[in-house]
Amino acid sequence: MTSIKIAGIGGSLRKDSFNTKLIHQAKELMPHNSVMEIISVGNLPLYNQDDDENPSKEVMAFKDSLRSSHGVLIVSPEYNYSIPGFLKNAVDIASRPPVDNVLRGKPVAIMSASSGAFGGMRAQYHWRQVFHFLDMKQIGRPEVFVNYAQEKFDQSGRIKDESTITLIRDLLNHLVNAAIEYSHIQ
Repeated sequence: MTSIKIAGIGGSLRKDSFNTKLIHQAKELMPHNSVMEIISVGNLPLYNQDDDENPSKEVMAFKDSLRSSHGVLIVSPEYNYSIPGFLKNAVDIASRPPVDNVLRGKPVAIMSASSGAFGGMRAQYHWRQVFHFLDMKQIGRPEVFVNYAQEKFDQSGRIKDESTITLIRDLLNHLVNAAIEYSHIQ
């Protein structure tokens, strides 16, 4: 069987972000029959419907990477109790125009990290509403909220908390299993 490809989107635009560390840790923890391609979204233009018929090369490359994936992992910070604009912009680009929504039907999982007590859970709640509308297959359990992240990462940016690593592995296994099912449908 060929490897299952998961597109990893997220982290943060901030250089020393816990969410960037988290997505890189997730890439290392992928199940043996899968790979994760972390897709940068920092260079994407702001979504503008006027560009739908003539997308930039950055938009086309981004959508092609998502199109060729079997599933998506979004690692999202929480800004102002909600979704960060740069990630929402990436999802808007991926799903527009509706006839070229490269996310429809794809399995998706989410995780987040925060220095606070809630670990990004409010952003995840809002993401789940977006995923529902886009008709993505959401992986609901386990929920991965890395709270008090400054205590759970070591100096090199690796997670040192074993219960967090176990949750991440479990979520990734569920995502890959859903992606295997999705790839058989395609």
